[in-house]
Amino acid sequence: MDRRWDFKPEPPEETVKQLTAALNISSLNARLLAQRGIKSFDEAKAFFRPNLEELHNPFLMEDMDVAVTRIEAALEEGQKIMVFGDYDVDGTTSVALVSSYLKQHYENIIAYIPNRYKEGYGISFAGIDEAEKQGCSLIIALDCGIKALDKVEYANEKNIDFIICDHHRPGEKIPAAVAVLDPKRNDCKYPYKELSGCGIGFKLMQALAQKFGWEQEGLFNLLDLTAISIACDIVPITGENRILAFYGLQLINSKTYHREGVKHLLKLAHKEGNVDITTLVFVIGPRINAAGRIESGLNAVELLTAATKKDVEDFGKLINDQNIERRNLDKVTTFEALNMIEHSKDLQKAKSTVLYQKDWHKGVIGIVASRLIETYHRPTIVFTESNGQAAGSARSVPGFDVYNAIEACSEHILQFGGHMYAAGLTIEIDKIPDFKKAFEKQVSSTITEEQLTPVVDIDFEIELGEITQKFYNVMKQMAPFGPQNLTPVFCAKNVLDAGYSRKVGDDNSHLKLSVYQIHSPRQEFNGIGFKMGHWEEYLKANNAIDIVFTIEENNWKGQPSLQLMVRDIKKSTN
Repeated sequence: MDRRWDFKPEPPEETVKQLTAALNISSLNARLLAQRGIKSFDEAKAFFRPNLEELHNPFLMEDMDVAVTRIEAALEEGQKIMVFGDYDVDGTTSVALVSSYLKQHYENIIAYIPNRYKEGYGISFAGIDEAEKQGCSLIIALDCGIKALDKVEYANEKNIDFIICDHHRPGEKIPAAVAVLDPKRNDCKYPYKELSGCGIGFKLMQALAQKFGWEQEGLFNLLDLTAISIACDIVPITGENRILAFYGLQLINSKTYHREGVKHLLKLAHKEGNVDITTLVFVIGPRINAAGRIESGLNAVELLTAATKKDVEDFGKLINDQNIERRNLDKVTTFEALNMIEHSKDLQKAKSTVLYQKDWHKGVIGIVASRLIETYHRPTIVFTESNGQAAGSARSVPGFDVYNAIEACSEHILQFGGHMYAAGLTIEIDKIPDFKKAFEKQVSSTITEEQLTPVVDIDFEIELGEITQKFYNVMKQMAPFGPQNLTPVFCAKNVLDAGYSRKVGDDNSHLKLSVYQIHSPRQEFNGIGFKMGHWEEYLKANNAIDIVFTIEENNWKGQPSLQLMVRDIKKSTN
């Protein structure tokens, strides 16, 4: 599928000049900063040197004072508290963070993760019943609950109080909980709106630490969990999230890193070098998620809070094995889903994808939806049967709000929740055809052709000769990279084979490049283009190409060098 190359707007030339002079950096580095909205020395300093002291006062969040007062009463009266969270990475890291920190100061805490298949997403009646059975009078719900009106009312009838810590969009009504912590509430004046669910949990613990004078070291030792949630829940790495992620990664990469469960997962994955956001997303995240997808998210909490070598090894092996099972299910389900589309004329010409297969594993349908977008690039919902109903997972394409599209079809839906690019929903099985028509109609009438075309976002065009070690060293200090601060992407035009480009990989599907640029001082760069082996013959015929790439440092036998990670190739036209 051809992809559109979209260059970011040119930043103001005067801003680039000012940053170049003030920071003593190249104009290229200054241009990258300006494109990210940085205009002054002070803003650049805050960006390059995140500071924990810049975290906002947690009591600026609506209901935070009420939440702290209720927890204070629970601690004083010896009440049992249930820490409840969703079964994904954000939910399990939230439960691990809040339960472990509270247990440093108070013993009467139990952790609870709902069963994905018996209870579904979010707060459940079964979870509330378990809280009653265990004698809990307070439930702290993390990464869920903002729409659980009926569940909170059910708990209220049992004299069980709720504190909701969520980061999803509220509905028209807020649940009748003791406190609802969600920066996306219309009446919440908290300065930063994009915290993860685990980030909200951290702010609650930060508020408790301020209230009770608890030491800060124990609090900041939890930032590894916050960083994992920020990376894996795909929230913007700006503002407070940038600070939390920066120090969380610093903690994970320190020689004295203490969380043996995370260290064990990295070891099992053979990723024991420098850990960055990409490592968290593609190594740690899938393994933690696999626990909830295959069996129970509580296994992930147990690993993340494990204190003994045996627990670390037992839960680590269990979760790693479940991730292998998850990968196999993902592969088979994706194959079946693609086959369904290929054999349906209606699906071939549609602007959305809605699929249902009753025996697909509920734990992988979200992953499969993302896989289908890689091929067909359109809003996608994959359904399977769960407890006699159709449970669906939705994913979207850049710029299109799938949450709003689903909401427009609410007459066919039992319940739904999520955000712009990902959502979950439940409908009656016999309503699938009606929902499918309504969703396709809604998507067709609102999506643009540009949104249906896969795009490669490019910072700017660069000459290969401008790529120096100094330029790279400044650029890598812009990390951690993620949404709204993505890894810089460049374009180089009129690039030729230096004589050593070739196909590589077991099936020769990848392209190992050795290239230089026409009309530029001859400086050769090595690169790799995955699934681009078909370009070898064209390059070997001395044809020029334009390439889109990122830059990374490759260490071979202790010798560092810069290489190009090629994302797309086109034939040069000039």
